[in-house]
Amino acid sequence: MDHSFVVSIINHTMKHTLIVSACILMIISCKTEHKEKVEINTETTKPMEISNKEKAVALLTSLETGDQNAIGYINPNKYIQHNLAIGDGLEGFGAVMQHAPEGGFKANVVRSFTDGAYTFTHTIYDFFGPKIGFDVFRYEDGKIVEHWDNLIDVKPVNPSGNSQTDGPTTVTDLDKTDANKELVQDFVTTILLKGEMDKIQNYIEGDNYIQHNPDIANGLSGLGKALEAMAKQGIAMVYTKVHKVLGEGNFVLTISEGTLGDQHTSFYDLFRVENGKIVEHWDVVETIMPEADRKNTNGKFNFSE
Repeated sequence: MDHSFVVSIINHTMKHTLIVSACILMIISCKTEHKEKVEINTETTKPMEISNKEKAVALLTSLETGDQNAIGYINPNKYIQHNLAIGDGLEGFGAVMQHAPEGGFKANVVRSFTDGAYTFTHTIYDFFGPKIGFDVFRYEDGKIVEHWDNLIDVKPVNPSGNSQTDGPTTVTDLDKTDANKELVQDFVTTILLKGEMDKIQNYIEGDNYIQHNPDIANGLSGLGKALEAMAKQGIAMVYTKVHKVLGEGNFVLTISEGTLGDQHTSFYDLFRVENGKIVEHWDVVETIMPEADRKNTNGKFNFSE
């Protein structure tokens, strides 16, 4: 609007000015209110984004809460099950839930991690009895399409007073993920598969090693005593193949196959790495179910990528 014209209106009559000003304020107020409403409505219709890690935690927690929304994170047309005691697909998952005790199962996810198309979690369960488990999920287009796990009964604290799940949970050193995965894979291959124990100091610094295996004390000294005790009993722990290595930052999970005594065994080992050395270890060791007793034919491992 031309400035001289406004001045002439002001000079002409104050009454007109007040009316014009009031109208302008009303128009501005209405536009502002309308804009705020539009913005609010836009926010309420914006879809919530959830990470794959959060989906895994939600699905496991739904075992306890019964939250049906979490089932929507599973691809209904493709869900490959590697827990050999459970049937394949959503049908197998549903069959397990039908046998849940009153009040449901219990699931407390202690640690959760992401590595590319995979997530992996460390969980305290009451799942047909108190258990500790590692779960691995694979995703396609944001949906869970495959699941692996390893479960073990909850046991008392080990000789050093550590439980199967206590210890740090925070992910750090994301920029070192690849280096830490390489270190841990080399450790498992060199020490556990090949048995080159003279090289163990390359990976672990003496007794600066916190152990959560329920039967082994802290440090290399604790590991040595446990292996010696097993040898006296004629029990050998043999790793024959590393099937998968997953990691995020300072945590690395290896999934291996072998034998414990004369039992075909699945080894899930979680390591924490600090300054290029392995400083902490959790594990779940599970006897692999005989083929005759299995509820699916997908195999205990069979990682596709």
